[in-house]
Amino acid sequence: MDKVIVGMSGGIDSSVAALLLKNQGYDVIGVTLKHLGESERETNTKTCCSLDDIYDAKRACQIIGIPHYVIDAVEEFKKEVIDYFIESYNKGITPSPCIICDEKIKIKKLIELADKVGAKYISTGHYSKVEYSCEFNQRLLKKAKSINKDQTYMLYRLGEKTLERMLFPLAEFEKEKVREIAKENGIETYNKKDSQGICFAPEGYIEFLKSQLGDKIEKGKFLDKNNNEVGEHEGYQIYTIGQRRGLKLKKPEPYFITNIKPKENEIILGTFEELKREKIEIINTKFLVTLTNLMDKKLIAKARFSSKGLEGSIKEEDGKVYFVYDEKNAEVAKGQHVVLYYEDYVVGGGEISF
Repeated sequence: MDKVIVGMSGGIDSSVAALLLKNQGYDVIGVTLKHLGESERETNTKTCCSLDDIYDAKRACQIIGIPHYVIDAVEEFKKEVIDYFIESYNKGITPSPCIICDEKIKIKKLIELADKVGAKYISTGHYSKVEYSCEFNQRLLKKAKSINKDQTYMLYRLGEKTLERMLFPLAEFEKEKVREIAKENGIETYNKKDSQGICFAPEGYIEFLKSQLGDKIEKGKFLDKNNNEVGEHEGYQIYTIGQRRGLKLKKPEPYFITNIKPKENEIILGTFEELKREKIEIINTKFLVTLTNLMDKKLIAKARFSSKGLEGSIKEEDGKVYFVYDEKNAEVAKGQHVVLYYEDYVVGGGEISF
């Protein structure tokens, strides 16, 4: 009987994933990662990682009939995710904390535990799948059946060796079916709402940044592209590229943030057209398929989780990697992660740079 470590968030998806794997004959162990300190988790009621979530995970394991353990990842989470999040906004760029968390905390910790206890596999409640691609002659992450719930965007940085050990029991399910399975099997959280927002910033990223940065957030100038002052901002760290709402400008025409200049504490505003880009540089890349095999392929680029993706192609010039869109668009922001798909397969991605 193969042993599998299942990451249990306390949510319905991971609970049903564990149930399905047990029913398939696996030796299942449920594990919840403790990301936040006691005071942070006590006030966290809108996202995952609260005290209630740990209890819900433990209770689900009791009902399913599998052991449950809690692993402390507070220190690593602060260093790899929270500090990265704050540093990104300090640089005037937009972070993707959940992607970094999945790569450097969640999946990494599950693999480490699996190695210690001799488990062949690890699993999560992500709506994703791993499938062998005949065209590329290797295993790749592939979109789940439920397009609305597909979470491959969050997992693109996982390497081939990790994917070979991952099981995704929810790959072929719709969310409503998952809830139905939970209810039929007595899992008490079958009607629990999906977690939303950033787990360590339940009141929103602006309030979190204000609490962490304090007087480092200073008022500054809104400028147009000709360096004419058009208003005053509350501190560049609490704004993002592409933002239109919340600028508090009494102007007849709409303004969008097109650039953030941290050293000068200035924010550049422009029109929606000025936001659009045809070409982006991708840094800190992670590719499962070699660039040579992708150069002649039509790819889809998703620059955020909610994006449907836009077509284009990969280019390599002077040792740098670029994605060139078929049409200009305003989806991209410096610091975000762009994930590249060939058909339904994830082939790579990286951090957007201009």
